[in-house]
Amino acid sequence: MRVALFLTCVNDTLYPDTGRAVVKLLTRLGVDIDFPMGQTCCGQAHYNTGYRHEAEPLARKFSDVFGEYDAIVTPSGSCGAMVRELYPRMGERARAEGRGDGLAAALAPVVPKTYELTEFLVDVLGVTDVGAYYPHTVTYHPTCHGLRSLGLGDRPYQLLKAVKGLELKELPGAQECCGFGGTFAVKNADVSATMGEDKVRNAGSTGADVLCAADNSCLMHLGGTMSRLHTAMRPVHIAEILASTEKEPLS
Repeated sequence: MRVALFLTCVNDTLYPDTGRAVVKLLTRLGVDIDFPMGQTCCGQAHYNTGYRHEAEPLARKFSDVFGEYDAIVTPSGSCGAMVRELYPRMGERARAEGRGDGLAAALAPVVPKTYELTEFLVDVLGVTDVGAYYPHTVTYHPTCHGLRSLGLGDRPYQLLKAVKGLELKELPGAQECCGFGGTFAVKNADVSATMGEDKVRNAGSTGADVLCAADNSCLMHLGGTMSRLHTAMRPVHIAEILASTEKEPLS
């Protein structure tokens, strides 16, 4: 199986260790994973801000770069949801506008084979115990795109519960949005900040050392909130936890 890593803009620019963790984890599980150098933004930021037509060339580029792979794995629920949920809508809208089926046909090959990391591990590889070791108390925040768009369900919980040394704490109000929402955080800064504070306080009430999620964009927002509230909790992407082992522990 030819597998490609779609790292995403946020991870490539700000959180490259998450990408390294995905490669380390999948390699340990026997997956030969490629990193296509031609990959760019998937167009999510453009689409969500109302620039649908401007997002179309980026979507076509995504399909050109990743179309020949058997599986596309991303450590981002939001970018995974862009491909799986919104690429088909883009094709439908283009057709409705009288621009033909070209966009839909170009994007169709990548939609069903794009997986968020925990989906790929549980559904494709069929594993929940990835041999990880992480001796910390962790609470998990199910981000909106993973929860509502991709329907990740309990996959992340299955993986975290199997990590040696990890104590998993239930997060109060887990299904509530953290307030990031991409450009929502810019356009509605006060509301976004308040939602972030609520989420961080709920996480802090668990006594956990680490707040974990499957999307670094949300963790970026929550990490900034933690800093402003002077909490001792750290934001950590689930890929980095799953990549950690006794021989090579995540600090």
